[in-house]
Amino acid sequence: MQNTTGPQPRFALSDVAAAVGLMTRLPVRVDTDRATRRGARAAWAWPVAGLLVGGLAALLASLALWLGLPPALAAILLIATQITLTGALHEDGLADSLDGLWGGWTRDRRLEIMKDSRIGAYGVIGLILTLLLRWQLWSLIIANDALWAAALIMGAVSRAPMAALMVWLPPARTSGLSRHVGRPAPVTAIAAGMLAGVVTLLLWPVALLALGLAVASTAYGWGRIAHARIGGQTGDILGAGQQLCDIAGLLVLAVLLT
Repeated sequence: MQNTTGPQPRFALSDVAAAVGLMTRLPVRVDTDRATRRGARAAWAWPVAGLLVGGLAALLASLALWLGLPPALAAILLIATQITLTGALHEDGLADSLDGLWGGWTRDRRLEIMKDSRIGAYGVIGLILTLLLRWQLWSLIIANDALWAAALIMGAVSRAPMAALMVWLPPARTSGLSRHVGRPAPVTAIAAGMLAGVVTLLLWPVALLALGLAVASTAYGWGRIAHARIGGQTGDILGAGQQLCDIAGLLVLAVLLT
């Protein structure tokens, strides 16, 4: 359970470092004790960590374009950078979720499969299809000169729904990361959504409504599936939600460019 020793403010600057430390492999200094006490309250800063990942990935893709590489190769480098910076955190969650939710016949068996580090057919197929889809979408976006806006927007927007899912769904396990950090207050998820919305409004205002609807609908649908099959959320469910919302958002941006 979340450590709530002493009064805790709704938001703290240290939450940004905690979010970057949790969501990426970047070498940031994190006050572990403080981050533990903050727990899920720091979820408002997850879009900030996404901004950093998106910006660094866009920087490498821009360098590839400057060197004369085509958009398709720049897209591969962008995705590879995202995966490297996050340690494949979200991709792993997607694979585990697909294996568990569709590979088990009972709630307990599904949770058991999701905890297994081995990957099954559903996970492999899901990763192949989603990576191919992301590559095609990024190739189109980069070819239409929308690299930086899309990378920063989706870095933030795809991570905001994770906080909302934590507010909405209870932890499915009696142990694990999701149970340990606790559940954020609704205001935390609202703040994460507002951060993502501000980024979108500044960089691609005409996409705000369609992007918000697509991502919210995807998160809601995924949450309904998770609740029906395992009774709540886990870290894997949150990671898978990021991936699915990322793809939904990229689809919207790609459509707006065509």
